[in-house]
Amino acid sequence: MTSSFNQAAGRLMVALDYPAVDEARNLIKSLEDIPCYMKIGMQLYYTAGPDFVRELKNLGYSVFLDLKMHDIPNTVKGGANSITRLGVDMFNVHAAGGLKMMSAAREGAREALEANSSLKMPLIIAVTQLTSTNQGMLNEEIGIPGTVEDAVVSYAELTKKAGLDGVVASPLEVKSIKERCGLHFQTVTPGIRPKGSAAGDQSRTLTPGEAMRQGTDFIVVGRPITAAPSPREALEQIIEEMKLS
Repeated sequence: MTSSFNQAAGRLMVALDYPAVDEARNLIKSLEDIPCYMKIGMQLYYTAGPDFVRELKNLGYSVFLDLKMHDIPNTVKGGANSITRLGVDMFNVHAAGGLKMMSAAREGAREALEANSSLKMPLIIAVTQLTSTNQGMLNEEIGIPGTVEDAVVSYAELTKKAGLDGVVASPLEVKSIKERCGLHFQTVTPGIRPKGSAAGDQSRTLTPGEAMRQGTDFIVVGRPITAAPSPREALEQIIEEMKLS
């Protein structure tokens, strides 16, 4: 594999959205030697627990633990401390939890590092609006006025003020986030659908190449890889498209 292939692979997060750990292990085996990020969400984490995070780290993978913490500041602080002690490379909270809650996540991670100097500080990011959120949902159900982009950018600015590293947002908002929060403010973008893939329950999507051209730092891809007849081939095709951007 070329260095450009590996560099692109390091910016691709594979969403391990499986109900059982054996299914995730089978996928990982099929992707062996491709240095992509692995994203563990609620479904798999609630089944496999922290041991599977440690397993992935022992295999050499970067891990994004996607649990979207949203609670009172003290509870999130404790959760962030526990997650940091697992050795993950990235985890997230909900920006809707507010400034104090997000700052508490950073504090919890710092305290874990103070207790164990062998740990490294993970990237801590905040969810702005889910990529399944459309204009009608935002205004009529969630009760936030204005456009989806306005809401996303506002949450991104709050996240930066809290001292976190970046946000989860759709690829459609990346340019606006970077303009308001700076190029070094990280964006992690789900809602990625290769050409010919069904949108599914996503409302705001782009292809891998389009997302990279928007300037995003990481893309998240699940079903187009995990449900493909050949996940490895699907992954390699996505990486090639990323390289061309």
